[in-house]
Amino acid sequence: MRVMDQFSAAGKPTEARDLAARDSASGAGFDTEFVPGEFESSGEPGGVLPGGGPGGTSGGTSDSSAPATGPAPSAAGRAVPQSGTAQAWAALGGDPALLARVSRERRPGLLPSALPVLELASATVAACSLAAAEFSCVRARSALLPPVRVDDGAVATAFHSDRLVRVDGRAPVTFAPLSRFWRTADGWVRTHANYPHHRARLLSALGMPDHGPAEDEAAAGRMATELAGRQARDVEEAVYAEGGVAVAVRTPEEWAAHPQRAAVTPTPLVALSRLDGAPTLALEGPHGPGGLRGLRVLDLTRVLAGPVATRTLALLGADVLRIDAPERPESLDTHADTDLGKRSTLLDLSSRAGQATFEELLASAHVVVTGYRPGALDRFGLAPESLMDRRPGLVVGQLSAWGAAGPWQRRRGFDSLVQAATGIACLEAAGEAGTAKVTNSPDLAPGALPAQALDHGTGYLLAAGVLRALTEQRTGSPGSRLVRLSLARTAHWLQHELPPVSGTSSAPGSGGRGEGDAEPSADAFDPAPWLTETDSPLGRLRHALPPVGFGPTATSGGAGGAPGTARCPHDWLRPPGQVGGDPAEWI
Repeated sequence: MRVMDQFSAAGKPTEARDLAARDSASGAGFDTEFVPGEFESSGEPGGVLPGGGPGGTSGGTSDSSAPATGPAPSAAGRAVPQSGTAQAWAALGGDPALLARVSRERRPGLLPSALPVLELASATVAACSLAAAEFSCVRARSALLPPVRVDDGAVATAFHSDRLVRVDGRAPVTFAPLSRFWRTADGWVRTHANYPHHRARLLSALGMPDHGPAEDEAAAGRMATELAGRQARDVEEAVYAEGGVAVAVRTPEEWAAHPQRAAVTPTPLVALSRLDGAPTLALEGPHGPGGLRGLRVLDLTRVLAGPVATRTLALLGADVLRIDAPERPESLDTHADTDLGKRSTLLDLSSRAGQATFEELLASAHVVVTGYRPGALDRFGLAPESLMDRRPGLVVGQLSAWGAAGPWQRRRGFDSLVQAATGIACLEAAGEAGTAKVTNSPDLAPGALPAQALDHGTGYLLAAGVLRALTEQRTGSPGSRLVRLSLARTAHWLQHELPPVSGTSSAPGSGGRGEGDAEPSADAFDPAPWLTETDSPLGRLRHALPPVGFGPTATSGGAGGAPGTARCPHDWLRPPGQVGGDPAEWI
């Protein structure tokens, strides 16, 4: 991070270094000094000193995510991968010295998988929390970086939030009857038909009659018969050509030979680009809890990663306005889970009136987040470069399934389909079967991760990327920013770059074919401590508490902390309202 004018060597508080020295001598680690901009300019650890107060609660073990710049040698001399948190923070361009402020409450056995899903989950939440803590200090011009403590229990609960949400006690519908794995003549194919238009296109591509969603349970039997006589990749191409969503299940080796994998692998986990030198957009008024009060965010995303990102920005105090097309509003269950803290409006961007309204909103927005395949929104003037031309200084977050390059960049996709295409489904199937043999045999049904981890993890990384972009704009490097991520690149990180799972962590019934269950297996963990209920316009709402947080707590040395130490809200300020029930205007 570059030196911020207000925190230059001449302008920072004169007592800052003395405070750091006193903290170092006294061991008061959770009040460690934070001097924005010092590290990159000097190359020294500056005001951030290793530390951390006593942390953790009963039921787990606590550790710290130490700074790391490369693989560390093990006792046997082999290279050991950096922790997931260190990798994520490095991908975000964060100063590694700040990692000393992060601690983690470990709770083994959560999110069981053949892959390091819990490492991914806790790492993405930790990196997002650290980015939020960093920006809160920059915004408040504070010399104290608050501690970041991540609890695996809160993380696992949040990664199941789409299954744990309840409205008046009703469990959500996570996958429609026609969204599942299907056996084909040569293997398996995965379809996604949760949205009505995708469902209709799937049936059309297969030449099947559409008798309405109420008849889909019966239609599933006919579809199984139809697909059993077809080749998986023929189905993949036919459904794509019709505008639907389906992929053939591939082994890791088959995906490794795919040109889309070759296009995705070299890209950064989080791609942050500065596109011009425009002045930084001002944030008016007090920073508020979380640091984002006054930040205006236009949310043009769909399930699940994009809404998780903007839900996190709303937690931190941003005014987030979710925009959906009138003919394709978000499903009620997804809205209840992912639109906490936001407002929701419907806007027809293909009409002149809708375009005019959007331009009025854009004229005072600070962030725009999109969650559609690259190029899909360009006809509405929503290409990042076009947005920045009209609103210099904007931060644009762009999320896609398959990435911004390669033959699949224009294809639709969802977490479940990325798992199927990249070999994750085969790896999970082998883990459940208790074998190391990974095949795409019709005799071994594909598995799935214990949560939509690619979605949730990418969502927290996207929020972190936006926060880091906002920080960089205010620490000596102004200019419009583009933050770009893809589910496929997160999948590569999970499979090939994170520290591998030690021992056997895949448990029967914990992941795999339980993907569509309403909530995690009862014997896996009890999410109750991280759930809450509130009245809402939708009804009595049960939802997962946010795992992102920073600031002193009762278990980290007292609820008060040092004067001026920032802290994050423990819950959203408002529940979701009706889908499209808010006016298209800023608060």
